[in-house]
Amino acid sequence: MRNESSGGRTPGSRKRPALLWLLLPYVLFLAVLPLVNRVTPTVMGLPFLVFWMLLATLATPLSVWLARRCDLRRGAGGEGS
Repeated sequence: MRNESSGGRTPGSRKRPALLWLLLPYVLFLAVLPLVNRVTPTVMGLPFLVFWMLLATLATPLSVWLARRCDLRRGAGGEGS
């Protein structure tokens, strides 16, 4: 016997688009890496690749915070209706 909500879905099957923010670190670290693998342009005295990794490292907690914030906001607004 399945535990179903009034919409016919199981409680854990709701769509959570806020979690797409968690793809940002993956994209910044891995998917874009071949494009930014350069040494010649320097930003603030750092090779571009080092600057990019620093930027991606700083963006990771921000994306996790955004995903959590949006997910909690969606959960608080969606439970009452």
